[in-house]
Amino acid sequence: MNPITLIIIYFTILMGPVITMSSSNLLLMWVGLEMSLLAIIPLLANKKSPRSTEAATKYFLTQATASMIILLVIILNYKQSGMWTLQQQTNNMLLNMMLISLAMKLGLAPFHYWLPEVTQGIPLHIGLILLTWQKIAPLSILYQFYQLLSPTITTILAISSVFVGAWGGLNQTQTRKIMAYSSIAHMGWMTAILPYNPNLTLLNLTIYILLTVPMFITLMTNSATTINTLSLAWNKTPMILTMASIILLSLGGLPPLTGFLPKWTIISELLKNNCSTLSTLMAIMALLSLFFYTRLIYSMSLTMFPTNNNSKMISHHHQNPKHNFILPTLTVLSTLTLPLSSQLIT
Repeated sequence: MNPITLIIIYFTILMGPVITMSSSNLLLMWVGLEMSLLAIIPLLANKKSPRSTEAATKYFLTQATASMIILLVIILNYKQSGMWTLQQQTNNMLLNMMLISLAMKLGLAPFHYWLPEVTQGIPLHIGLILLTWQKIAPLSILYQFYQLLSPTITTILAISSVFVGAWGGLNQTQTRKIMAYSSIAHMGWMTAILPYNPNLTLLNLTIYILLTVPMFITLMTNSATTINTLSLAWNKTPMILTMASIILLSLGGLPPLTGFLPKWTIISELLKNNCSTLSTLMAIMALLSLFFYTRLIYSMSLTMFPTNNNSKMISHHHQNPKHNFILPTLTVLSTLTLPLSSQLIT
C-alpha cells in the first residue's frame, strides 16, 4: 500500500476515538466511530486472500449495523427531546438500543460471533489495533452515559461475555482466536462494573491494553499464529517466550502480577454493591481463563511437539535478532504494577 495512503489511514484511525472521547454531542461521537470503522477496512482487506476479505466483510457488516442503530437512536432522541445528548427523560427503549449497538461494536456476548473470526483472518498487527484501540471509542460513550444504562441488561451482557470468553478460548489452537476470546472476557469484566464504578472500567481498560500490547509484540516477533508455531520458537527467542509466559499469567489475573489488580478491585466493588452471585460466577470463569492461558504456557515452554526432523535442535543464534526496545518496558509494567494499586485506584 502507498505510504501516504497508510499515513492517512492510521491518522484517521487515531483521530476517530479521540473525536468520540472529546465530544459531548452524540452526532460527533457517531462521526468519530465511523471514522475509525471506515479507516480500518482497507487494512483488514489489504492481504489478497479470501480470509482477509471475509474478515473485512464481516467486520464492516456488524459495525455498520451497530452504527445504523446508533444513528437511529440519535435521530429519535433529537425528535423527542430536541437535544443532541441523552437525558434522564430519554425513552428507555432508545437507551437500551444504544447499549446493545455499543455492545455489538465492542464484541460483547451474545453479539461476539464476529470478533474471533475477524481477528483470525487478519495480520497480527491489525489484530492488535482491533482488540485495543478500536475498543476505546464505544467504551468512552458507555462511560459518558453509564448512569442512564439499564443495570439488568448491562449485567446480562457482562456475565454472558465472561462466560463466552472463558469457554470459547478452551479448545483453541490459534493464538489470534485465544486473544479475541480473552478480549471478550475482559470486556465482560469492564461492563460488569460500569453501572457501579465507571472509573474501575477505565482502570481495567488501561491494564488490559497494557497486557495485550506486549503479548501481541511477542507473537509478532515469532510470527506465531498457532500454539505449535509458538512452541517451536523456544530455541530462537527463549527470553521472549519467558516474557510471554509471565504476560499470559498476568492476563489470567494471577497475583502478584498486574492483571490481578482489576479483578481484585472489581470483585470487591461488586461485593460492596451486594452482587455476590455475579462476582462469584465471574471469579469461577476467571479460573477457566487462567486454565487456557496456562495450557498455552505449558505448550510453548514445557513440551516438545513431535516433529519429523530435528529442526527444534538446530540453533538459530547466528540469526540477527530483532531488537525491540518497548517490549521490556511493557513487560515490566504488565507484571509489576500491583504495588502501585493504591495510587492507581484513587
